[in-house]
Amino acid sequence: MRTTLTIDDDVAALLAEEQRRSGASFKETVNRALRKGLHGPALPRERFQVTPIRAGLNEIWKSDSVSELLEILEGPEHR
Repeated sequence: MRTTLTIDDDVAALLAEEQRRSGASFKETVNRALRKGLHGPALPRERFQVTPIRAGLNEIWKSDSVSELLEILEGPEHR
């Protein structure tokens, strides 16, 4: 399909930069960018899972005081 399209200056600069990077023609660069944009966001990534480990603090720190924890970890001169 042939059409006339007015492209904003900032978008034209991005397209020109991508065209130089990829070595593709302007037409190919525009079509690739439009396809990527029209297909919507990328597929969701696999969910990241955090596996907790025992740090050994339960045996030495039995309060909710961050100040106390800092004193245990860094010594009484932590301030």
